Amino acid sequence: MSPRSASVNEELRRRSRERLLQAAVELVGERGYEATTLGDIADRAGSARGLVSYYFPGKRQLVQSAVHRLMHRTLEEALEREPRTEDGRERMARAIDAIMGLARDRTVLMRQHMAGLLQAEGFVQCPEQQRLAELLRETAVRHGAQDLDHDYPLLRSQLMGAVYALVLPNVPLPLTTLRAELFARYRLDWELGVPPDAEAPGGGGAAPICLGSSRPVRRPAISRSSPAGSGR
Repeated sequence: MSPRSASVNEELRRRSRERLLQAAVELVGERGYEATTLGDIADRAGSARGLVSYYFPGKRQLVQSAVHRLMHRTLEEALEREPRTEDGRERMARAIDAIMGLARDRTVLMRQHMAGLLQAEGFVQCPEQQRLAELLRETAVRHGAQDLDHDYPLLRSQLMGAVYALVLPNVPLPLTTLRAELFARYRLDWELGVPPDAEAPGGGGAAPICLGSSRPVRRPAISRSSPAGSGR
Protein backbone atom coordinates (compact mmCIF):
# COMPACT_ATOMS: atom_id res chain seq x y z
CA MET A 1 0.00 0.00 0.00
CA SER A 2 1.53 3.29 -1.09
CA PRO A 3 1.96 6.04 1.53
CA ARG A 4 -0.51 8.91 1.56
CA SER A 5 0.52 12.06 -0.24
CA ALA A 6 1.33 15.26 1.63
CA SER A 7 -1.90 16.86 0.41
CA VAL A 8 -3.97 13.95 1.72
CA ASN A 9 -2.25 14.12 5.10
CA GLU A 10 -2.83 17.86 5.25
CA GLU A 11 -6.54 17.39 4.53
CA LEU A 12 -6.83 14.72 7.23
CA ARG A 13 -5.16 17.04 9.75
CA ARG A 14 -7.51 19.87 8.76
CA ARG A 15 -10.58 17.68 9.23
CA SER A 16 -9.31 16.42 12.56
CA ARG A 17 -8.74 19.96 13.81
CA GLU A 18 -12.19 21.00 12.54
CA ARG A 19 -13.84 18.16 14.48
CA LEU A 20 -12.13 19.28 17.67
CA LEU A 21 -13.24 22.88 17.16
CA GLN A 22 -16.82 21.82 16.52
CA ALA A 23 -16.85 19.53 19.55
CA ALA A 24 -15.54 22.35 21.75
CA VAL A 25 -18.32 24.71 20.63
CA GLU A 26 -20.98 22.07 21.27
CA LEU A 27 -19.76 21.00 24.70
CA VAL A 28 -19.01 24.44 26.11
CA GLY A 29 -22.40 25.61 24.87
CA GLU A 30 -24.08 22.66 26.60
CA ARG A 31 -22.10 22.44 29.85
CA GLY A 32 -20.08 25.61 30.26
CA TYR A 33 -16.31 26.02 30.20
CA GLU A 34 -15.36 24.63 33.60
CA ALA A 35 -17.47 21.48 33.21
CA THR A 36 -15.91 20.66 29.85
CA THR A 37 -12.59 18.79 29.79
CA LEU A 38 -10.17 18.24 26.94
CA GLY A 39 -10.96 14.53 27.25
CA ASP A 40 -14.66 15.30 26.74
CA ILE A 41 -13.84 17.32 23.63
CA ALA A 42 -11.62 14.57 22.23
CA ASP A 43 -14.33 11.95 22.86
CA ARG A 44 -17.03 14.08 21.19
CA ALA A 45 -14.73 14.64 18.19
CA GLY A 46 -13.81 10.95 17.98
CA SER A 47 -10.12 11.81 18.41
CA ALA A 48 -7.33 10.58 20.64
CA ARG A 49 -6.70 12.72 23.74
CA GLY A 50 -3.10 13.34 22.69
CA LEU A 51 -4.23 14.81 19.39
CA VAL A 52 -5.78 17.79 21.19
CA SER A 53 -2.38 18.77 22.57
CA TYR A 54 -0.87 18.39 19.10
CA TYR A 55 -3.10 21.18 17.75
CA PHE A 56 -3.68 23.37 20.81
CA PRO A 57 -1.50 24.23 23.83
CA GLY A 58 -4.49 24.19 26.21
CA LYS A 59 -8.24 24.31 26.68
CA ARG A 60 -8.46 28.10 26.68
CA GLN A 61 -6.73 28.33 23.30
CA LEU A 62 -8.91 25.55 21.87
CA VAL A 63 -12.16 27.15 23.02
CA GLN A 64 -11.19 30.62 21.79
CA SER A 65 -10.28 29.22 18.38
CA ALA A 66 -13.55 27.29 18.31
CA VAL A 67 -15.64 30.37 19.06
CA HIS A 68 -13.71 32.51 16.58
CA ARG A 69 -14.40 29.83 13.97
CA LEU A 70 -18.11 29.94 14.75
CA MET A 71 -18.05 33.74 14.61
CA HIS A 72 -16.24 34.06 11.30
CA ARG A 73 -18.42 31.39 9.69
CA THR A 74 -21.60 33.04 10.95
CA LEU A 75 -20.38 36.45 9.80
CA GLU A 76 -19.29 35.17 6.39
CA GLU A 77 -22.65 33.48 5.85
CA ALA A 78 -24.50 36.68 6.79
CA LEU A 79 -22.39 38.83 4.47
CA GLU A 80 -22.73 36.51 1.49
CA ARG A 81 -26.34 35.40 1.81
CA GLU A 82 -28.83 36.18 -0.94
CA PRO A 83 -29.58 38.75 -2.10
CA ARG A 84 -25.85 39.44 -2.22
CA THR A 85 -24.88 43.06 -2.08
CA GLU A 86 -21.82 45.28 -2.12
CA ASP A 87 -23.68 48.09 -0.33
CA GLY A 88 -21.49 49.06 2.64
CA ARG A 89 -24.35 50.07 4.91
CA GLU A 90 -26.22 46.80 4.36
CA ARG A 91 -23.06 44.78 4.96
CA MET A 92 -22.34 46.66 8.19
CA ALA A 93 -25.91 46.00 9.34
CA ARG A 94 -25.56 42.31 8.53
CA ALA A 95 -22.28 42.14 10.45
CA ILE A 96 -23.77 43.77 13.55
CA ASP A 97 -26.83 41.52 13.44
CA ALA A 98 -24.74 38.37 12.92
CA ILE A 99 -22.51 38.97 15.95
CA MET A 100 -25.34 40.12 18.20
CA GLY A 101 -27.42 37.15 17.03
CA LEU A 102 -24.72 34.79 18.25
CA ALA A 103 -24.79 36.45 21.67
CA ARG A 104 -28.56 36.04 21.77
CA ASP A 105 -28.68 32.46 20.50
CA ARG A 106 -25.48 31.04 22.06
CA THR A 107 -25.45 32.96 25.32
CA VAL A 108 -23.55 30.44 27.45
CA LEU A 109 -20.87 29.94 24.83
CA MET A 110 -20.38 33.66 24.17
CA ARG A 111 -20.35 34.45 27.89
CA GLN A 112 -17.53 31.95 28.38
CA HIS A 113 -15.72 33.42 25.39
CA MET A 114 -15.89 36.95 26.78
CA ALA A 115 -14.64 35.72 30.14
CA GLY A 116 -11.73 34.03 28.39
CA LEU A 117 -10.73 37.25 26.63
CA LEU A 118 -10.29 38.87 30.04
CA GLN A 119 -7.64 36.31 30.99
CA ALA A 120 -3.97 37.24 30.89
CA GLU A 121 -3.36 36.00 27.33
CA GLY A 122 -6.26 37.98 25.84
CA PHE A 123 -6.85 37.18 22.19
CA VAL A 124 -5.39 33.92 20.99
CA GLN A 125 -3.73 34.56 17.65
CA CYS A 126 -5.00 31.71 15.48
CA PRO A 127 -6.22 31.27 11.88
CA GLU A 128 -9.84 31.54 13.04
CA GLN A 129 -9.29 34.85 14.80
CA GLN A 130 -7.35 36.19 11.81
CA ARG A 131 -10.18 35.26 9.43
CA LEU A 132 -12.71 37.00 11.68
CA ALA A 133 -10.51 40.10 11.75
CA GLU A 134 -10.23 40.08 7.94
CA LEU A 135 -14.02 40.00 7.54
CA LEU A 136 -14.56 42.84 10.03
CA ARG A 137 -11.83 44.96 8.45
CA GLU A 138 -13.34 44.39 5.02
CA THR A 139 -16.75 45.37 6.40
CA ALA A 140 -15.31 48.60 7.78
CA VAL A 141 -13.71 49.37 4.41
CA ARG A 142 -16.96 48.72 2.51
CA HIS A 143 -18.76 50.99 4.96
CA GLY A 144 -16.36 53.81 4.09
CA ALA A 145 -13.63 53.70 6.73
CA GLN A 146 -11.05 56.42 6.07
CA ASP A 147 -8.57 55.35 8.75
CA LEU A 148 -8.71 51.58 9.05
CA ASP A 149 -6.18 51.43 11.89
CA HIS A 150 -8.62 53.52 13.91
CA ASP A 151 -11.99 52.39 12.53
CA TYR A 152 -11.46 48.62 12.66
CA PRO A 153 -10.43 48.46 16.36
CA LEU A 154 -13.33 50.78 17.17
CA LEU A 155 -15.80 48.52 15.35
CA ARG A 156 -14.38 45.47 17.09
CA SER A 157 -14.65 47.11 20.51
CA GLN A 158 -18.21 48.26 19.81
CA LEU A 159 -19.26 44.73 18.92
CA MET A 160 -17.48 43.26 21.92
CA GLY A 161 -19.21 45.76 24.18
CA ALA A 162 -22.61 44.85 22.73
CA VAL A 163 -21.94 41.12 23.17
CA TYR A 164 -20.83 41.66 26.75
CA ALA A 165 -23.99 43.64 27.50
CA LEU A 166 -26.17 40.90 25.99
CA VAL A 167 -24.60 37.99 27.90
CA LEU A 168 -24.15 39.68 31.28
CA PRO A 169 -25.88 37.41 33.82
CA ASN A 170 -29.08 38.70 35.46
CA VAL A 171 -28.97 42.19 33.90
CA PRO A 172 -28.56 41.83 30.12
CA LEU A 173 -29.53 44.83 28.02
CA PRO A 174 -32.29 44.47 25.41
CA LEU A 175 -30.99 43.58 21.96
CA THR A 176 -33.18 46.27 20.37
CA THR A 177 -31.61 48.97 22.56
CA LEU A 178 -28.06 47.89 21.74
CA ARG A 179 -28.87 47.48 18.05
CA ALA A 180 -30.36 50.97 17.90
CA GLU A 181 -27.23 52.47 19.47
CA LEU A 182 -24.92 50.71 17.00
CA PHE A 183 -27.14 51.51 14.03
CA ALA A 184 -27.23 55.17 15.04
CA ARG A 185 -23.43 55.23 15.43
CA TYR A 186 -22.93 53.81 11.94
CA ARG A 187 -25.86 55.74 10.41
CA LEU A 188 -27.84 52.67 9.40
CA ASP A 189 -31.58 52.43 8.75
CA TRP A 190 -33.35 50.11 11.18
CA GLU A 191 -34.71 48.06 8.24
CA LEU A 192 -31.23 47.03 7.05
CA GLY A 193 -29.71 43.70 8.02
CA VAL A 194 -32.07 41.37 9.88
CA PRO A 195 -34.32 43.52 12.06
CA PRO A 196 -35.53 41.80 15.24
CA ASP A 197 -39.23 41.04 15.54
CA ALA A 198 -39.65 43.70 18.22
CA GLU A 199 -40.18 47.30 17.29
CA ALA A 200 -37.35 49.78 17.24
CA PRO A 201 -36.94 51.69 20.51
CA GLY A 202 -39.10 54.78 20.24
CA GLY A 203 -41.52 53.09 17.81
CA GLY A 204 -41.39 51.98 14.23
CA GLY A 205 -41.83 48.29 13.53
CA ALA A 206 -39.28 46.17 11.71
CA ALA A 207 -39.77 46.39 7.96
CA PRO A 208 -38.47 44.11 5.19
CA ILE A 209 -34.79 44.40 4.32
CA CYS A 210 -34.21 47.40 2.05
CA LEU A 211 -30.95 47.40 0.15
CA GLY A 212 -29.33 50.58 -1.03
CA SER A 213 -32.05 52.85 0.32
CA SER A 214 -31.78 56.46 -0.79
CA ARG A 215 -33.99 57.70 2.03
CA PRO A 216 -32.49 59.96 4.67
CA VAL A 217 -31.08 57.97 7.58
CA ARG A 218 -33.67 57.34 10.26
CA ARG A 219 -32.02 56.94 13.62
CA PRO A 220 -34.21 54.94 16.02
CA ALA A 221 -34.79 56.97 19.16
CA ILE A 222 -33.44 55.50 22.39
CA SER A 223 -35.92 55.42 25.22
CA ARG A 224 -34.35 57.06 28.22
CA SER A 225 -36.50 54.91 30.45
CA SER A 226 -34.48 51.91 29.28
CA PRO A 227 -32.35 50.20 31.97
CA ALA A 228 -29.26 51.20 30.09
CA GLY A 229 -30.06 54.58 28.65
CA SER A 230 -27.13 54.08 26.30
CA GLY A 231 -25.20 51.09 25.04
CA ARG A 232 -21.97 53.00 24.53
